Amino acid sequence: MESTTGDTATASHGFISVIGRRRVMEDAIKVIPRFVAAEKQPCGYDFFAVYDGHGGMTVANACRDRLHVLLAEEVKEGRRNDGLDWCKAMCECFMKMDREIGVGGDGDVDGNTVGSTAAVVVVGKEEIVVANCGDSRAVLCSGGVAVPLSRDHKPDLPDERERIEAAGGRVINWNGSRVLGVLATSRSIGDHCMKPFVISQPEINVYGRTKSDEFVVVASDGLWDVVSNNFVCEVVRSCLQGHMRMRHHNNHNHNHINEDHTIKTYAAEAAAILAELAMAKGSKDNISVIVIQLNTNI
Repeated sequence: MESTTGDTATASHGFISVIGRRRVMEDAIKVIPRFVAAEKQPCGYDFFAVYDGHGGMTVANACRDRLHVLLAEEVKEGRRNDGLDWCKAMCECFMKMDREIGVGGDGDVDGNTVGSTAAVVVVGKEEIVVANCGDSRAVLCSGGVAVPLSRDHKPDLPDERERIEAAGGRVINWNGSRVLGVLATSRSIGDHCMKPFVISQPEINVYGRTKSDEFVVVASDGLWDVVSNNFVCEVVRSCLQGHMRMRHHNNHNHNHINEDHTIKTYAAEAAAILAELAMAKGSKDNISVIVIQLNTNI
C-alpha cells in the first residue's frame, strides 16, 4: 500500500495488491509519478498500471519492470519526430513488450503459455490516456458518475468473437466463454501459443480532463468480478470525503488484507477498503487496486 502527494498531475494516489484466496500471486502493479516530462508544463505525466497474470507471474512481472520504460522511449521518439501521438506510442510499446516476451527460451521470459493483461493509465494536467489489453479495467468518477475508460476484452464480445473466428479460432463455453476453451480473455501480452486468436493490441482512449473529474480506479478482475463500476465509485467517494474508514481486523484469521503499511492518504485507504469489500463479496482471485485522486474538491 502506498500513497504520494506533491507536484504531479494528480492530487494523490494509493494502491494495494493482495493474494486473496489464490495460492499464488500473479498480479503486479506499477506506479511512477512524473515518469516523463510534459512539454510546456511544470508537471509531468504520472504512470499507473495493473497487470493480471495467468499461467504464472513471469509475464506480469516483466510488464511491471519494462512496459513503462518502453512507453517513455516511444514518447521521446514521438516528440523528436512528428509530435507525440499517444495512440501510436501506446500501440508500439505494447507490441514491443509482447515481442520481448520470449517463446521457449528465446527471451528472458517464456511467454508461450504464460500471459498477462495490462491496464495502463497515464495522467497529465490536461488529459488522461488509457491503454487496455485484457480484462483489467479503468473507471473514472466525474461529477459523481462512473465513466468506463476501458472495456473488458472477453471472447464473447461480438467483435472479439468475430475477430477470433475470422483468424480460424473458436470461442468455447468451458466454465465461461474461452478462446479455444482455454483463455478467458481475448487480448493479452504473452500467450504466444494462442496467437493469432489472442492479440496484444490495446484499445486506447484519450480523455480530456474536466473540473468535474474526481478520481480514477484501475483494478484487476479480482475486484470487478464481484462489484459494479457504480458501487466502486460510491465507495471511493465516501472514502475521499472521509466518511468511510478501514475496518482493522484483530483476528489473525482474517489476514487476506496486508495492513503492515501505514495508510497515508484517503486514496490509499480507499484502495484497501475496495480490496476488503471484494474479499467480503466472495472474490476468489488476486485483487489489485489503484485509486488515483485527480483533485481534492470532492
